[in-house]
Amino acid sequence: MAARAPHGSNQPPKIIYKKIYIEGGGGHHGGAWKVAYADFVTAMMAFFLLLWLLGATTEKQRKGIADYFAPTILNTKSLGIGGSGLFGGKSVTSEEKIGPEDGNSRLPTLVARIDNNAGGKQMGAGKKGSLRSPESVAAEDRRNFAALRRQVLERIAASANLSKLARHIRFVMTQDGMRIDLIDDANYSMFALGTTVLEPSASELIGMVGESIARTGNPIMIRGHTDSVPYGDPRAMNNWTLATGRAEATRRRLALAGIPEARFNRIEGVADREPMIADNPADPRNRRVAVTLLYRAGVFGR
Repeated sequence: MAARAPHGSNQPPKIIYKKIYIEGGGGHHGGAWKVAYADFVTAMMAFFLLLWLLGATTEKQRKGIADYFAPTILNTKSLGIGGSGLFGGKSVTSEEKIGPEDGNSRLPTLVARIDNNAGGKQMGAGKKGSLRSPESVAAEDRRNFAALRRQVLERIAASANLSKLARHIRFVMTQDGMRIDLIDDANYSMFALGTTVLEPSASELIGMVGESIARTGNPIMIRGHTDSVPYGDPRAMNNWTLATGRAEATRRRLALAGIPEARFNRIEGVADREPMIADNPADPRNRRVAVTLLYRAGVFGR
Protein backbone atom coordinates (compact mmCIF):
# COMPACT_ATOMS: atom_id res chain seq x y z
CA MET A 1 0.00 0.00 0.00
CA ALA A 2 1.54 3.33 -1.06
CA ALA A 3 1.22 6.32 1.43
CA ARG A 4 0.63 9.84 0.10
CA ALA A 5 3.73 12.04 0.06
CA PRO A 6 3.68 15.29 2.16
CA HIS A 7 2.39 18.37 0.35
CA GLY A 8 5.14 20.12 -1.54
CA SER A 9 7.67 17.34 -0.87
CA ASN A 10 9.64 15.71 -3.64
CA GLN A 11 10.17 12.49 -1.67
CA PRO A 12 8.65 9.33 -3.17
CA PRO A 13 5.72 7.79 -1.35
CA LYS A 14 6.44 5.13 1.26
CA ILE A 15 5.38 1.53 0.48
CA ILE A 16 4.12 -0.49 3.47
CA TYR A 17 3.95 -4.32 3.25
CA LYS A 18 1.48 -6.19 5.46
CA LYS A 19 1.98 -9.91 6.05
CA ILE A 20 -1.01 -12.10 6.85
CA TYR A 21 -0.35 -15.60 8.30
CA ILE A 22 -2.99 -18.29 7.77
CA GLU A 23 -2.68 -21.35 10.01
CA GLY A 24 -3.00 -24.67 8.10
CA GLY A 25 -6.25 -26.51 8.71
CA GLY A 26 -7.66 -23.62 10.62
CA GLY A 27 -5.73 -24.53 13.77
CA HIS A 28 -7.72 -26.33 16.38
CA HIS A 29 -10.85 -25.25 14.49
CA GLY A 30 -9.83 -27.25 11.32
CA GLY A 31 -11.24 -30.66 10.16
CA ALA A 32 -8.08 -32.77 9.64
CA TRP A 33 -8.32 -34.35 13.09
CA LYS A 34 -11.87 -35.47 12.35
CA VAL A 35 -10.66 -37.72 9.53
CA ALA A 36 -8.12 -39.37 11.78
CA TYR A 37 -10.69 -39.82 14.52
CA ALA A 38 -13.16 -41.40 12.07
CA ASP A 39 -10.49 -43.89 11.00
CA PHE A 40 -9.82 -44.75 14.62
CA VAL A 41 -13.52 -45.25 15.38
CA THR A 42 -13.92 -47.47 12.30
CA ALA A 43 -10.95 -49.59 13.31
CA MET A 44 -12.32 -49.97 16.84
CA MET A 45 -15.74 -50.95 15.48
CA ALA A 46 -14.14 -53.61 13.28
CA PHE A 47 -12.14 -54.86 16.24
CA PHE A 48 -15.17 -55.20 18.49
CA LEU A 49 -17.11 -56.83 15.63
CA LEU A 50 -14.33 -59.38 15.34
CA LEU A 51 -14.45 -60.04 19.09
CA TRP A 52 -18.22 -60.51 18.87
CA LEU A 53 -17.88 -62.96 15.99
CA LEU A 54 -15.26 -64.96 17.87
CA GLY A 55 -17.53 -65.25 20.85
CA ALA A 56 -20.81 -65.87 19.02
CA THR A 57 -19.70 -68.53 16.50
CA THR A 58 -18.53 -72.12 16.76
CA GLU A 59 -15.24 -73.50 15.54
CA LYS A 60 -16.92 -75.01 12.47
CA GLN A 61 -18.59 -71.72 11.60
CA ARG A 62 -15.33 -69.79 12.00
CA LYS A 63 -13.58 -72.27 9.70
CA GLY A 64 -16.30 -71.79 7.11
CA ILE A 65 -15.93 -68.00 7.29
CA ALA A 66 -12.16 -68.30 6.97
CA ASP A 67 -12.47 -70.60 3.97
CA TYR A 68 -14.88 -68.17 2.30
CA PHE A 69 -12.37 -65.32 2.39
CA ALA A 70 -9.29 -67.46 1.73
CA PRO A 71 -8.10 -67.88 -1.91
CA THR A 72 -8.76 -71.37 -3.23
CA ILE A 73 -6.40 -73.34 -5.50
CA LEU A 74 -8.00 -76.36 -7.14
CA ASN A 75 -6.01 -79.55 -7.42
CA THR A 76 -7.06 -80.45 -10.94
CA LYS A 77 -5.27 -83.76 -10.79
CA SER A 78 -7.11 -85.04 -7.70
CA LEU A 79 -10.44 -83.67 -8.93
CA GLY A 80 -10.05 -85.24 -12.36
CA ILE A 81 -10.28 -81.90 -14.18
CA GLY A 82 -8.40 -81.86 -17.46
CA GLY A 83 -7.30 -85.44 -17.05
CA SER A 84 -7.75 -86.18 -20.76
CA GLY A 85 -5.35 -83.47 -21.88
CA LEU A 86 -1.74 -83.66 -22.95
CA PHE A 87 -0.42 -83.76 -19.36
CA GLY A 88 -3.23 -85.82 -17.79
CA GLY A 89 -4.56 -83.03 -15.56
CA LYS A 90 -1.15 -81.81 -14.38
CA SER A 91 0.01 -78.23 -14.67
CA VAL A 92 2.88 -77.17 -16.89
CA THR A 93 4.51 -75.55 -13.85
CA SER A 94 3.74 -78.45 -11.53
CA GLU A 95 6.53 -79.70 -9.30
CA GLU A 96 5.48 -83.23 -10.08
CA LYS A 97 7.07 -84.87 -13.04
CA ILE A 98 5.31 -84.92 -16.37
CA GLY A 99 6.79 -87.80 -18.24
CA PRO A 100 10.59 -88.03 -18.03
CA GLU A 101 11.10 -84.38 -17.05
CA ASP A 102 9.65 -82.10 -14.36
CA GLY A 103 7.10 -79.35 -14.89
CA ASN A 104 9.65 -76.55 -14.80
CA SER A 105 11.55 -77.94 -17.73
CA ARG A 106 10.94 -77.06 -21.33
CA LEU A 107 8.03 -78.74 -23.03
CA PRO A 108 8.94 -81.47 -25.49
CA THR A 109 8.61 -80.57 -29.13
CA LEU A 110 6.16 -82.71 -31.08
CA VAL A 111 7.20 -83.19 -34.69
CA ALA A 112 4.87 -84.75 -37.24
CA ARG A 113 6.58 -86.12 -40.30
CA ILE A 114 4.58 -85.59 -43.47
CA ASP A 115 5.49 -87.26 -46.72
CA ASN A 116 4.06 -85.23 -49.58
CA ASN A 117 4.56 -88.14 -51.93
CA ALA A 118 2.47 -90.49 -49.82
CA GLY A 119 -1.18 -90.92 -50.66
CA GLY A 120 -3.96 -93.40 -50.94
CA LYS A 121 -4.66 -95.36 -47.81
CA GLN A 122 -1.71 -93.85 -45.91
CA MET A 123 -3.23 -90.39 -46.08
CA GLY A 124 -6.85 -91.50 -45.76
CA ALA A 125 -7.60 -90.88 -49.43
CA GLY A 126 -7.60 -94.45 -50.67
CA LYS A 127 -10.57 -96.61 -51.49
CA LYS A 128 -11.40 -96.96 -47.79
CA GLY A 129 -9.91 -93.67 -46.62
CA SER A 130 -11.64 -91.12 -44.43
CA LEU A 131 -10.76 -88.00 -46.40
CA ARG A 132 -12.31 -88.74 -49.77
CA SER A 133 -14.03 -85.95 -51.64
CA PRO A 134 -17.59 -86.27 -52.99
CA GLU A 135 -16.23 -85.83 -56.51
CA SER A 136 -13.89 -88.81 -56.24
CA VAL A 137 -16.62 -91.02 -54.77
CA ALA A 138 -19.09 -89.97 -57.48
CA ALA A 139 -16.51 -90.76 -60.17
CA GLU A 140 -15.98 -94.21 -58.64
CA ASP A 141 -19.75 -94.76 -58.52
CA ARG A 142 -20.07 -93.91 -62.21
CA ARG A 143 -17.39 -96.44 -63.06
CA ASN A 144 -19.14 -99.06 -60.96
CA PHE A 145 -22.47 -98.26 -62.61
CA ALA A 146 -21.00 -98.71 -66.07
CA ALA A 147 -19.46 -102.05 -65.06
CA LEU A 148 -22.76 -103.20 -63.53
CA ARG A 149 -24.65 -102.27 -66.70
CA ARG A 150 -22.25 -104.26 -68.86
CA GLN A 151 -22.49 -107.25 -66.53
CA VAL A 152 -26.29 -107.28 -66.49
CA LEU A 153 -26.57 -106.96 -70.27
CA GLU A 154 -24.02 -109.74 -70.78
CA ARG A 155 -25.92 -112.06 -68.45
CA ILE A 156 -29.19 -111.25 -70.19
CA ALA A 157 -27.66 -111.98 -73.58
CA ALA A 158 -26.23 -115.29 -72.33
CA SER A 159 -29.59 -116.54 -71.02
CA ALA A 160 -32.20 -117.93 -73.37
CA ASN A 161 -35.05 -116.95 -71.05
CA LEU A 162 -33.78 -113.50 -70.09
CA SER A 163 -32.74 -112.49 -73.60
CA LYS A 164 -36.44 -112.24 -74.47
CA LEU A 165 -36.74 -109.46 -71.87
CA ALA A 166 -33.78 -107.40 -73.09
CA ARG A 167 -36.06 -104.66 -74.44
CA HIS A 168 -37.88 -104.42 -71.10
CA ILE A 169 -34.86 -103.18 -69.14
CA ARG A 170 -33.31 -99.76 -69.53
CA PHE A 171 -30.40 -97.99 -67.78
CA VAL A 172 -30.63 -94.22 -67.30
CA MET A 173 -28.10 -91.94 -65.59
CA THR A 174 -29.75 -89.28 -63.43
CA GLN A 175 -28.58 -86.67 -60.95
CA ASP A 176 -29.36 -89.13 -58.15
CA GLY A 177 -27.50 -92.11 -59.62
CA MET A 178 -28.22 -94.85 -62.15
CA ARG A 179 -31.86 -95.80 -62.66
CA ILE A 180 -32.79 -99.28 -63.88
CA ASP A 181 -36.27 -99.24 -65.46
CA LEU A 182 -38.20 -102.50 -65.72
CA ILE A 183 -40.84 -101.63 -68.32
CA ASP A 184 -44.07 -103.26 -69.52
CA ASP A 185 -45.44 -103.03 -73.03
CA ALA A 186 -48.58 -104.08 -74.85
CA ASN A 187 -47.36 -107.69 -75.20
CA TYR A 188 -45.74 -108.26 -71.81
CA SER A 189 -46.27 -107.25 -68.19
CA MET A 190 -43.83 -107.75 -65.33
CA PHE A 191 -46.78 -108.32 -62.99
CA ALA A 192 -50.06 -110.10 -63.42
CA LEU A 193 -52.49 -107.43 -64.62
CA GLY A 194 -53.96 -105.44 -61.77
CA THR A 195 -51.94 -107.28 -59.10
CA THR A 196 -48.58 -107.14 -57.31
CA VAL A 197 -47.64 -110.72 -58.26
CA LEU A 198 -44.45 -110.97 -60.33
CA GLU A 199 -44.42 -113.10 -63.47
CA PRO A 200 -41.84 -115.94 -63.23
CA SER A 201 -39.64 -114.50 -65.99
CA ALA A 202 -39.76 -111.03 -64.39
CA SER A 203 -38.85 -112.52 -61.01
CA GLU A 204 -35.84 -114.23 -62.63
CA LEU A 205 -34.77 -110.95 -64.25
CA ILE A 206 -35.08 -108.94 -61.03
CA GLY A 207 -33.22 -111.65 -59.12
CA MET A 208 -30.34 -111.54 -61.59
CA VAL A 209 -30.21 -107.72 -61.36
CA GLY A 210 -30.26 -108.01 -57.57
CA GLU A 211 -27.28 -110.35 -57.56
CA SER A 212 -25.28 -107.77 -59.52
CA ILE A 213 -26.46 -104.88 -57.34
CA ALA A 214 -25.53 -106.81 -54.18
CA ARG A 215 -21.84 -106.48 -55.10
CA THR A 216 -22.06 -102.69 -54.83
CA GLY A 217 -22.52 -100.56 -51.71
CA ASN A 218 -24.86 -97.86 -52.99
CA PRO A 219 -28.21 -97.03 -51.35
CA ILE A 220 -31.28 -98.13 -53.33
CA MET A 221 -34.52 -96.32 -54.12
CA ILE A 222 -37.50 -98.12 -55.71
CA ARG A 223 -40.49 -96.37 -57.31
CA GLY A 224 -43.58 -98.00 -58.71
CA HIS A 225 -45.42 -96.48 -61.71
CA THR A 226 -48.74 -97.34 -63.36
CA ASP A 227 -50.69 -96.22 -66.38
CA SER A 228 -53.78 -94.05 -66.04
CA VAL A 229 -56.33 -96.82 -66.56
CA PRO A 230 -58.56 -96.61 -63.46
CA TYR A 231 -60.04 -99.35 -61.33
CA GLY A 232 -63.79 -99.92 -61.22
CA ASP A 233 -63.97 -99.12 -57.50
CA PRO A 234 -61.06 -96.87 -56.48
CA ARG A 235 -62.05 -97.22 -52.83
CA ALA A 236 -61.10 -100.89 -52.88
CA MET A 237 -58.05 -100.68 -55.15
CA ASN A 238 -56.41 -97.82 -57.03
CA ASN A 239 -53.24 -96.98 -58.90
CA TRP A 240 -51.59 -95.52 -55.80
CA THR A 241 -51.97 -98.78 -53.93
CA LEU A 242 -50.91 -100.79 -56.98
CA ALA A 243 -47.77 -98.71 -57.62
CA THR A 244 -46.68 -98.91 -53.99
CA GLY A 245 -47.40 -102.65 -53.81
CA ARG A 246 -45.35 -103.38 -56.92
CA ALA A 247 -42.44 -101.35 -55.54
CA GLU A 248 -42.58 -103.39 -52.33
CA ALA A 249 -42.78 -106.67 -54.27
CA THR A 250 -39.66 -105.65 -56.18
CA ARG A 251 -37.87 -104.83 -52.91
CA ARG A 252 -38.70 -108.27 -51.51
CA ARG A 253 -37.33 -109.97 -54.63
CA LEU A 254 -34.11 -107.93 -54.48
CA ALA A 255 -33.71 -108.82 -50.80
CA LEU A 256 -33.98 -112.52 -51.71
CA ALA A 257 -31.09 -111.94 -54.13
CA GLY A 258 -28.83 -110.97 -51.22
CA ILE A 259 -29.26 -107.22 -50.79
CA PRO A 260 -29.20 -106.20 -47.10
CA GLU A 261 -32.23 -104.43 -45.68
CA ALA A 262 -30.15 -101.42 -44.63
CA ARG A 263 -29.39 -100.51 -48.24
CA PHE A 264 -33.00 -99.75 -49.13
CA ASN A 265 -33.28 -95.99 -48.82
CA ARG A 266 -36.79 -95.30 -50.11
CA ILE A 267 -39.76 -97.32 -51.38
CA GLU A 268 -42.62 -95.37 -52.93
CA GLY A 269 -45.43 -95.47 -55.45
CA VAL A 270 -46.35 -92.51 -57.67
CA ALA A 271 -49.27 -94.08 -59.59
CA ASP A 272 -49.66 -92.41 -63.02
CA ARG A 273 -48.24 -89.01 -61.97
CA GLU A 274 -44.92 -89.45 -63.78
CA PRO A 275 -45.70 -91.13 -67.12
CA MET A 276 -42.85 -92.14 -69.39
CA ILE A 277 -45.14 -91.58 -72.39
CA ALA A 278 -46.51 -88.18 -71.44
CA ASP A 279 -48.66 -87.85 -74.55
CA ASN A 280 -50.56 -91.02 -73.71
CA PRO A 281 -50.86 -91.68 -69.95
CA ALA A 282 -52.80 -94.89 -70.67
CA ASP A 283 -49.91 -96.37 -72.67
CA PRO A 284 -48.86 -99.71 -71.09
CA ARG A 285 -45.20 -98.64 -71.24
CA ASN A 286 -45.99 -96.26 -68.39
CA ARG A 287 -46.32 -99.34 -66.18
CA ARG A 288 -42.84 -99.82 -64.78
CA VAL A 289 -40.71 -100.19 -61.68
CA ALA A 290 -37.63 -97.98 -61.36
CA VAL A 291 -34.72 -99.25 -59.24
CA THR A 292 -32.21 -96.44 -58.68
CA LEU A 293 -28.70 -96.95 -57.34
CA LEU A 294 -28.05 -93.70 -55.51
CA TYR A 295 -24.71 -91.95 -55.33
CA ARG A 296 -22.95 -92.42 -52.02
CA ALA A 297 -22.52 -89.39 -49.80
CA GLY A 298 -18.75 -89.32 -50.42
CA VAL A 299 -17.86 -87.53 -47.17
CA PHE A 300 -15.44 -89.04 -44.60
CA GLY A 301 -15.19 -92.33 -46.39
CA ARG A 302 -18.89 -93.05 -46.80
